[in-house]
Amino acid sequence: MVRIAEWAVAAAPDRIVTIGLGSCVAIVLYDQRAKIGGMAHVLLPAASGAQDVRYPGKYPATAVPLLLGEMRARGASSAAGGITARLVGGASLFAGLLTPEGAGNIGARNVQASRDALQALQVRVEAELVGGDCGRSVSLDVATGRLDVRSMREGDRAL
Repeated sequence: MVRIAEWAVAAAPDRIVTIGLGSCVAIVLYDQRAKIGGMAHVLLPAASGAQDVRYPGKYPATAVPLLLGEMRARGASSAAGGITARLVGGASLFAGLLTPEGAGNIGARNVQASRDALQALQVRVEAELVGGDCGRSVSLDVATGRLDVRSMREGDRAL
């Protein structure tokens, strides 16, 4: 179970799960050949001021390198294209509420920061289920690479 601002890496036959994605984003990495997966439940697009080093899974720029490093330490590919990504979350659950000027949609900013962090490390995003106005939960079957997304509003979907 990956909670907010946490991350995990596992090998088959394990499963990695996170629940309650609103504006947060699940960054899911997978190596099909090695059957190794990783997931981070990122909370914010970037650190403001002193970064909280106790929770490196909190931001895409720190979570992605951690996931890749741990996956590779367990035998995942270091070749470009050997590990792919999927993104889930980044919803705008509180669009009707007033936010500070310039704050923008935190969900959309989390998604973009996740894309940027993956691109910087040459990890291809193969699928996304992002945005909208509903919460989601995800479960990665590391043995098969199947990513199940559950939402009360959108129903169940494999990504």
